Amino acid sequence: MKIRRINGTDFEKMLKNGHANLKMHEDEVNKLNVFPVPDGDTGTNMRLTLEHGIRSAKSDPKIGVYLKGLSDGMLLGARGNSGVILSQLFRGIFLALSRGSAINTADLRNAMTRGYREAYSAVLKPVEGTILTVSREGVENIRPQITRQTSIDNFLSMYAAEMRKSLLNTPELLPVLKEAGVVDSGALGYILIVEGMLKYLYGEELEYTPALSHDEEELPVDNVDESLFNENSVFEDGYCLTFLLQLMKGAQYNQKFKLNQFIDDLSALGNSIVAVQNDSRVKVHVHSLKPHRIIRAAQEYGEFISMKIDNMQIQHNEHDTVVVKKTEHKPISIVAVTNGAGMKKTFTDLGCDCVLEGGATMNTSSREFLEAFKKLDCDRIVVLPNNKNIRLAAEQATKLYEGVPVTVLPTVSTVQGYYTIAMDMPDSSDIEARIQSMENGMNALQTVAVTRATRDYQANGVSCREGEVIGLLNGEVVTAGGNFPDAIMEAMQQIDGIDEKENVMIFVGCDVEGDLRDEIESRITELCPFADVTFMDGGQPVYSWLLGIS
Repeated sequence: MKIRRINGTDFEKMLKNGHANLKMHEDEVNKLNVFPVPDGDTGTNMRLTLEHGIRSAKSDPKIGVYLKGLSDGMLLGARGNSGVILSQLFRGIFLALSRGSAINTADLRNAMTRGYREAYSAVLKPVEGTILTVSREGVENIRPQITRQTSIDNFLSMYAAEMRKSLLNTPELLPVLKEAGVVDSGALGYILIVEGMLKYLYGEELEYTPALSHDEEELPVDNVDESLFNENSVFEDGYCLTFLLQLMKGAQYNQKFKLNQFIDDLSALGNSIVAVQNDSRVKVHVHSLKPHRIIRAAQEYGEFISMKIDNMQIQHNEHDTVVVKKTEHKPISIVAVTNGAGMKKTFTDLGCDCVLEGGATMNTSSREFLEAFKKLDCDRIVVLPNNKNIRLAAEQATKLYEGVPVTVLPTVSTVQGYYTIAMDMPDSSDIEARIQSMENGMNALQTVAVTRATRDYQANGVSCREGEVIGLLNGEVVTAGGNFPDAIMEAMQQIDGIDEKENVMIFVGCDVEGDLRDEIESRITELCPFADVTFMDGGQPVYSWLLGIS
């Protein structure tokens, strides 16, 4: 097949196929984690980022119009570093094709070129051996082969093949990949999207079945707080409908049910659609301001076995009362990301104005940051992402925000975030001095984290088996084997001047079994005779023990 031109409708179908292809291999991408800790979620972040863009975009035959909605949605829905870079790749594609209606091969080649350039410019210190390298080499290495006779499908085929070659070389460019024996996960995720788009052009149509992201899941409403909705409420979030539809054979029902067409029909009536068919039954999730239209569309094909309708405005209002603490105007408002009930309470008690849910396996999106910014009344916003894979999403939100200045302090753990906010001087009116004080607190800290390995690992003289206890010092695996107290001590012993440290703060995770506090405190006191040792119930997942040493 020689395809010479595609329009917005074609591109949408191609992209949904790309999403489906990525989703099929999501676990494979997630497992390409260079460290043996449970934060391998690159495939999930990329899938959710693309999914948010597809849901946000309105179908349109003009490719520029369609890509505008797609790009805006991906920028807002970007999760993790991989998701942010992916959103920038597609932003570049949109910018190159913004005025287009239908495009040819040369247009698409130029768009892919603009895409990788936008992605490079979005990263403060671009690292080679990643999705950046693969997207760049994919198009630049085949540029001399592109002629007027090259069809779009042939171009994408060459583009994907060249990116596969580039992917195999990523370990040679990035030592951490070579040590772990893997290729770059973000690069593979992007390749899978492109290959899915190509499959559509070759006639292999995959089923597009978007899944719910963590911030779109239904909240429990068994105990609805009715005070959160009254005659003066602004109703703009609509209803959440979840139902199980039985397709019927009666003459009064339409017998030509096709899942993809049904999803397209619902798209005109609502959003956040998830529909899965199992034989003659269809499970549906959809958000809509007018639920009766959804019900009417579904009843053309059958009847409901069960149905649940929730007022999302109540859920939204309830979420706001928990996440954002309404305050008077302040010089500085602080937004932090953390998880675990104990951690969230700790940050709130320290004076954090907004605590967003997120962490190692659940990265906060740019949209969540942006919505939080809009609710704050202050002269400056300070963001503590508390995770290296959330920082880019926070920084992207600052570029999209049109309000007061926002400063992102690149905290990489909740312990570092704790010390950063603890060093704030809330009584001072000098904004720059306060930010400098927080930054000093961030940089003065050493962190130790202890968990169990999610896979076999060998690098930098450390090796472990899946399930063994490992200790990380400032994010790097430095010890493996033994038990939790041993791992803590072995990691701490590698800190220069450890015997002169004066403060050790320990956050206890949600999965800790048995009372190890006395043993750990005794051993730390012996190692650090001048240190005050404090335990707090962080309730955090992933890491059983988190320590901040200063």
